Parts: sequence; C-alpha cells; structure tokens
Amino acid sequence: MTGLVIEFIVRWAHVLFGIVWIGMLYYFNFVQTEYFKEAEADAKADAVKKLAPRALWWFRWGAMFTFLTGLSLLHQVGAGASFMGMPAIWVGALAGTLMFLNVWLIIWPNQQVVIGLKEGDGPASAAKAGLASRTNTLLSGPMLFGMLASKHLPIDASAMGFGACIVLILLLEANALFGKTGPMTSVKGVIHCSIALTGVIWALLALL
Repeated sequence: MTGLVIEFIVRWAHVLFGIVWIGMLYYFNFVQTEYFKEAEADAKADAVKKLAPRALWWFRWGAMFTFLTGLSLLHQVGAGASFMGMPAIWVGALAGTLMFLNVWLIIWPNQQVVIGLKEGDGPASAAKAGLASRTNTLLSGPMLFGMLASKHLPIDASAMGFGACIVLILLLEANALFGKTGPMTSVKGVIHCSIALTGVIWALLALL
C-alpha cells in the first residue's frame, strides 16, 4: 500500500511539473515569440529584461523536475519490462529526455546570451534557442502520446516499427542541432507538424 501511495505522489508531481514545463514552452512559442515580432522596441527591451528571466526560471526548473520524477516513474513502470513490452512509454521517454537536454544544454545557455546574462552573438544564440524550442514543441505531441498510450492504448509493436520511431526522433533531434526550422517557423506550422508526427509515430508502432 505504501508503495502505491508513493507512486501516486510521484506521478502527481510528474504531471504537475510537466504542466509548468510544457505550459511555459507553449507560452514561449505561441505567445511571447509572436509578441516580440510586433512589440515596440522599448516594450520588447523591458520584457526581455524583466519578464523573460522569470519565465525561463519556471521553464527550466519545470523541465528538471519533470525529468527527475519521470525517471522515477520509468524505473517503477519499466523495471523488468522489455522495450517491445512497452514500446510507447520508451518512445515517449526518449522524446522527453531529448526535450529536457535541449532545455538545459541548448535553450537556456543561448537564452542567457539573448537576455544579456552572458556575452555572445545575440542573433545567432536566439536562432539556436528558437530551433531547439520549436523542436521541443514538435516532440511534445509524441511525448504525451507515449505517456498516455502506455496505459490506455496497448500497442503490439514490432521491432521494425519501434526502431523506426527511435530513428525518426533522433533525426529530428539532429535537425535541432544542425538543421533549420523549416515548416515549424510559424505557430500553425509547428502545431500541425507535432500532430502529424504523433500520427506517424502511432502508425509506425501499430502497423509496421
């Protein structure tokens, strides 16, 4: 009984921290970025100085604690289970892990330059952070699919389908590091791409 209570508390915390993290991710991509395109110079400068640092604090620490509680749950749920026994959760976990690494290793270091906490090339740093942020938005759909499908949508995936999903996610992450924004430049574009990617992941797991 005690174990179930602890698991529930960790699961509750994982969802709560995830709401903070992904909520801030969507805020940056759907609201703040679009506002900055239209804002007056003084208003944008004030937001970059006073608003962005606060939002980035909640963003990165939401990501940290979502990741840590997710690791705990993955250990409890996935312990003793093969990749093929629970393919969706492992696909979701991979997407979530890459998203977490993008936050701490790409987005936050480059945003520190953008908001003036570190010296560097502001436009180049903004572009790197923006691509990683768009990629995280893209991967958020498959990540959520993996979390929910593991419990509520049993999938009897083949090794080929599972492997194809892993390769696809890794290729998208490679694009985050070395590629371009492409159709994810617009808000509608990244939303449509995330929904389409989720459908592709589902199809690969269920049909291959």
